[in-house]
Amino acid sequence: MPDSIINTDRFPLHDLEFRQTCHDTLAHDGVLVMPDFLRANTVNTIRQEGEDLRQHAYFCRQQHTVYLSPPTPEFPPDHPRNRMVVSSKGCITDDIVPEDSPLRKLYDSNLFRNFLCDVLGERALYPYADPLSSINLHYADPGQELGWHFDNSSFAITLMIQPPDLGGTFEYIGGMRDADRNEMNFDGVAQVLDGNVPVKQLNMEAGALVLFRGRNAIHRVAPVEGGRTRMLVVLAYNSEPGISLDETARMAFYGRLN
Repeated sequence: MPDSIINTDRFPLHDLEFRQTCHDTLAHDGVLVMPDFLRANTVNTIRQEGEDLRQHAYFCRQQHTVYLSPPTPEFPPDHPRNRMVVSSKGCITDDIVPEDSPLRKLYDSNLFRNFLCDVLGERALYPYADPLSSINLHYADPGQELGWHFDNSSFAITLMIQPPDLGGTFEYIGGMRDADRNEMNFDGVAQVLDGNVPVKQLNMEAGALVLFRGRNAIHRVAPVEGGRTRMLVVLAYNSEPGISLDETARMAFYGRLN
């Protein structure tokens, strides 16, 4: 299966030395980019699925804190802990992704999952128990963006399907906090929100696989410009079986629970 979906000649997922190199790059940089991971025909198929299924997408515009947690009265509204940013996007959920989609075949592939385990340092990876969260296809139309934030999960796995004409750049700054030690670095976050800190940028072309450590790296997707929608797939796994995205998050992200 993977040979027909991904460029296995360039990315030998079965090769232990290749896996180790990917692991070391992710550990050192906090990000691993694999350009042209998907074959061109695979990208075209997924893009067409996205266009055909767009009518089923849930579009929303939300305000949230950088820490993805509700504001707290412990700090004033203009404090970095409570300052609000905007995220706006559309999303197709797992239950809408066709059974014969290359996305589902890749997500369920033992070879791909074992590769991810070695690169991420996980013993095993499991799909979400709820029917919505495992495979998501995100749309960002012109003017839409993802505001600055930290991830709650320790890793993110994405596939670029269609970059926009302009804008929509993934921007990040690594090591901005230490969540495990509850060191939130409010002063540093304020500098980021005020635009006073240089950022790193990733301009991903169609077909790229990106693994990202976003728990302590603040990041955003800049506003999309031009006339073309940005389409990105998120492949979400858990390190334990039977885990569902909580109901509050499902309502916020998808507008429904099932």
